[in-house]
Amino acid sequence: MPAKNAPRTKARATQPFNAGTFLASTRIARSIVAYGRGETIFTQGDAGQDVLYIQSGGVKLSVLSKTGREAIVAMLGPGDFFGEGCLAGQPIRIGSATAITPSMILVVAKGKMVQLLHQQHAMSDRFISHMLSRNIRIEEDLIHQLFDSSEKRLARTLLLLARYGKQDKPRRVVPRLSQDSLARMAGTTRARVNFFLNKFERLGFIEYDGQIPIKVNSSLLSVVLHD
Repeated sequence: MPAKNAPRTKARATQPFNAGTFLASTRIARSIVAYGRGETIFTQGDAGQDVLYIQSGGVKLSVLSKTGREAIVAMLGPGDFFGEGCLAGQPIRIGSATAITPSMILVVAKGKMVQLLHQQHAMSDRFISHMLSRNIRIEEDLIHQLFDSSEKRLARTLLLLARYGKQDKPRRVVPRLSQDSLARMAGTTRARVNFFLNKFERLGFIEYDGQIPIKVNSSLLSVVLHD
C-alpha cells in the first residue's frame, strides 16, 4: 500500500497520431502540390507511382465507364490517403482524382511509402486504420444504395460531404458540387436532388437558396435515422 503522503504521478496524455504532421516532418522524400478547384490530380489509366495525402481541401474520386458515364466513388477530405492501390501491385490508376476545392496534396513515391510503413509503426497503424475505414465505408455505401430511399441517400451524402461523424469539427458547408454530381453520388436523378434539397431547406435541415454551396445542419441526421 502506498505511503499516505507519497506524491502522485500524473498520467501523461497521449496525443493522437497525426499522419499529415508526421509526413511533413519526416526526412523521407516527398513533395507538396497545390491544386485549384476542378484541377485533375491523376486520370484513369495513368501509371500508379505515388501515394497521396490530403493536407487541406477536398478530392473527388471517380470512374469512367467505356460508354463515358462517370460514377463518383468517394469524396475525400483532410487526413485522407488516396492512390494507395499502387502499394498492392496496381500498375495503373483505375479511376481519376479531381480537386473539388483548392487543395494541398502531399505526394510520396511508392517505394518511399513502403519503406516508411516498414520502419514507422505509428504511421503503419494510421495507414491500416485508414484502409479498414475505407473498406467499411464502401460496404456501407453499397448497402445504402441497395436498400435506402433516394431521400435518405442524398441526406447521407450531404452529411458525409460536411464531414459529420469525423473526429475533426464538421465544416457544415458542402463543397461546390453541381446537382448532377450530387445525383451521381446519391444514385438518383437531378430532378429528385432538386426536390429533396428544397424539402430539406423548408424543414430547416439545410441552408439553401437554390445555389450551391449548401450549409448542413445536424438535424439532417433525423432523415438518415428515421425508419
